[in-house]
Amino acid sequence: MSLLYYVNVSLHVLAAVVWIGGMLFLGAVGAPALRAVEPPALRQELFRALGIRFRGIGWGAIVLLVATGIVNLHYRGWLHWEGVFGSAAFWRTVTGHALAVKLVAVTAMIGVSAAHDFWLGPAAVRTAPGTSEAMRLRRRAALIARANALLGVVVVLAAIVLTRGG
Repeated sequence: MSLLYYVNVSLHVLAAVVWIGGMLFLGAVGAPALRAVEPPALRQELFRALGIRFRGIGWGAIVLLVATGIVNLHYRGWLHWEGVFGSAAFWRTVTGHALAVKLVAVTAMIGVSAAHDFWLGPAAVRTAPGTSEAMRLRRRAALIARANALLGVVVVLAAIVLTRGG
C-alpha cells in the first residue's frame, strides 16, 4: 500500500479516537463531575459550555471520518457497485457483515449525535435550571449519549473485524 493509504488510515483512526474518546470522556468523567456542581444554573452553564466546545471538535472529527472512510473504501477496492456493493455474495461474507454493521452503526451515531447536539442539548439549555423539565431533558440527553457511546464500541469492534478478518 502507498504512503497516502497509511496517512489516510492514520487520520481515520485519530478522528475516531477524538470522536469516540471524547464521548466516553464526557460520559464517564465530565458529566459525573458536573452533576455535583451547585447551584443548578452554574451546572447548566458548564454543561452548555462543555457541549458547545466539544460539538465543533466532534463534528470536525465526523467530517474527517466520513471523508477518510470513503477513501479507505477506495483503497480497499470496495468503492464500486460491481462485485462489492451490488453483490449479494460480498454482503454474506464476514467482511461484508462487518462493513454493513460499521456503516449502519456510523449512520446511527451521526443521527443520534445530531439529535443530541442540535435538538435535545439546546432544549435542555433553554429550560430553567433545576426544574423537572430540565431534569427530564438532561436524563434523556444522557441516555442518548450513552447509546451513542455504545454504538461507538460497535463501530470499533466492526472495524477490528474489517482489518483483521473474520
